[in-house]
Amino acid sequence: MSERSAVVVGVDVAKRHLDVAALGARLPQARFTNDAEGQAQLAALLAEAEPELVLMEASGGYEAALACELDAAGLPVVVVNPRQARDFARAMGRLAKTDRLDARLLAELAAVLVRRDDLSCFVRPPADPERLDLAALVARRRQLVAMLLAERQRLALARPTVRPSIEALIDALRAQLDVLDGEMREHVASHHRALDVLLQSAKGIGPTSSATIIAELPELGRLDRRQIAALVGVAPYARESGVWGGRRRISGGRSQLRRTLYMATLTATRFNPTIRAFYARLLAAGKLKKVALVACMRKLLSILNAMVRDSRSFDPWLNHA
Repeated sequence: MSERSAVVVGVDVAKRHLDVAALGARLPQARFTNDAEGQAQLAALLAEAEPELVLMEASGGYEAALACELDAAGLPVVVVNPRQARDFARAMGRLAKTDRLDARLLAELAAVLVRRDDLSCFVRPPADPERLDLAALVARRRQLVAMLLAERQRLALARPTVRPSIEALIDALRAQLDVLDGEMREHVASHHRALDVLLQSAKGIGPTSSATIIAELPELGRLDRRQIAALVGVAPYARESGVWGGRRRISGGRSQLRRTLYMATLTATRFNPTIRAFYARLLAAGKLKKVALVACMRKLLSILNAMVRDSRSFDPWLNHA
């Protein structure tokens, strides 16, 4: 299909409805309900239009079911960060905002992406219910940990009259966390056992880190090391203008996943021979500890990416790349 006749679609996702705009084709319907029936209707309509790309932005999880439905229909789906869509709108001088205009803008962004040679890097892997369930468990665990930390901080300054209430809630949160950890382990063992064993063969990656990576980084093993680093947000970006040259910094990416990778890297700098040697070499070269840790995060991620790509367990004597 030529660029001129390429069909691209933008979908603005809200809690109750879906607004759709297409370039290269005329759709008989522009709004659908965001429920199982509406999503199935939209998938059937788009399957007839045969778009080269369907673009939507993340909207707090309201887009997840639709993305799965479109994936199941064999449609190429991209879910972008809302910031990317806003930046594109500003670059195009679009100041007005309605659901219909947002859908049109997403279609225009899709028309830009579809011409890129690295389009496959933007297309999300097909989602499956098992991975979505694991992502929900990982997110809930993160919420429980945040609540537990908040209660512990309150306890430190609490008056004696309220300490029993806080302590009771801390005990309840700990119990819930134990239950959830058990459910996560069972789910991973039932549906992602081979990948979990592969990831945990690298020192530094424990059960929680492995579950988080499986749930939140389905692209692992599909991209090269530079692309996966940029996706997670551990790729350094140049900051130069004329004769001025600033320090390179990491930016963007998946912040929650990056925090998990950071904690795994801290462990790896002590117990993973490859990362430990790399970290020591960077420090000996005069790198700041923070800079060295970020470099180790990037190296550990590259190793995990190569392991999954090649279906090969971690080997400290093998040059994973």
